[in-house]
Amino acid sequence: MNKLLKKELRLTAAPITYFFLAFALMTLIPGYPILVGGFFITLGIFYTFQMARESNDILYTALLPCKKQDVVRAKYTFCVLIELLGWLLCAVLTAVRLTALREAAVYTKNAMMNANFAYLGWLLILFALFNSVFLGGFFRTAYGLGKPFILYSIAGFAVICLAEALHHFPGMAAMPCVRISPSFSSVARGKSLEPADEPAQKMVRCLPASRLSFRA
Repeated sequence: MNKLLKKELRLTAAPITYFFLAFALMTLIPGYPILVGGFFITLGIFYTFQMARESNDILYTALLPCKKQDVVRAKYTFCVLIELLGWLLCAVLTAVRLTALREAAVYTKNAMMNANFAYLGWLLILFALFNSVFLGGFFRTAYGLGKPFILYSIAGFAVICLAEALHHFPGMAAMPCVRISPSFSSVARGKSLEPADEPAQKMVRCLPASRLSFRA
């Protein structure tokens, strides 16, 4: 299994798969559906499967003296590792967005989804969708790529549209849009509020923790 995984990472993987990890930088683009960056990361994985099919990699690997289950496990593990690496890059950029760029006007006035904890959760949903729809469909034949990827693309962009539209629905506006003021940050650190911090006190009382997504 470990040797098969090394083969996937070093031999089978298309170089463009690693290059497409750079689409994690879309996390910082304001006024754009940034979840599309996650879709491009999965598109890079798709190119690896396409190149492997054209080079008969599945047939070659199946003829090796190894368990056939390990062949599938190695490919699934490869996909999860690429997705995890892409997610970690997005998480680092999200941390930058929520700290160093917290007060940037392009983000505070952004009508689209900003990089926040909700965004990272939607990314995981998108990757899980790729693993279930595309990989599940591909391994039914270990050859057909087009139909599973089209189905994933339709489902993936439906998820992206839902994520971008959700906070515009009545009652859902607070989910990605709560801003944390310095006074509120002091509450999170356990400091008491001064009387002058009455707006922050009202925010603490009126907003349940489950509604906070920490959009700076």
